[in-house]
Amino acid sequence: MTRLLPWRRRLDRVDRPPSRTDYAGAIYGSLLAASVIAATSAVGEFARVETVVLLLVTGLVFWAAHVYARLVGERSIGRPVDRAEVRRVGRSEWSIVEAAVLPAAAVAFSPLLGLGLTDTAWFALAVAVAQQVTWAYLGAVHASASRRQAAVESLVNLLFGLVIVAAKAALGH
Repeated sequence: MTRLLPWRRRLDRVDRPPSRTDYAGAIYGSLLAASVIAATSAVGEFARVETVVLLLVTGLVFWAAHVYARLVGERSIGRPVDRAEVRRVGRSEWSIVEAAVLPAAAVAFSPLLGLGLTDTAWFALAVAVAQQVTWAYLGAVHASASRRQAAVESLVNLLFGLVIVAAKAALGH
């Protein structure tokens, strides 16, 4: 995930032309992970290993779907898709999978914290929402947004996460 982190020296910013930030996959992947955790814990108590596998497989499937959608949806007219383009798009969307790793690790290591399955689900959900808010903030900072705009973007992402938390709570788990 180092390509997502905005840490650069000031001189580097002056010497380089402005570029796009691409935190969409990390934000989307975090939201996806939160949804998986909320859904799996709402339908019953999944074992930790099943939840970890489901998080990672879901991240991989959605990554592949995003790569495919971008390749067929954004291709240039009259130009075939080549391997270099597939690799470029695959790398740019990889943060969807990366975003599943931290919530999966939270699930995997939750027994070390003495958490039962219900508490594990809440812990992993909190991790997914926290990283979603963090990626939104870092994306805003990397794009040189004002502090106010970064705060608003973080708040919007927190609200998205809280909708998932509310849905999980409403389902009684």
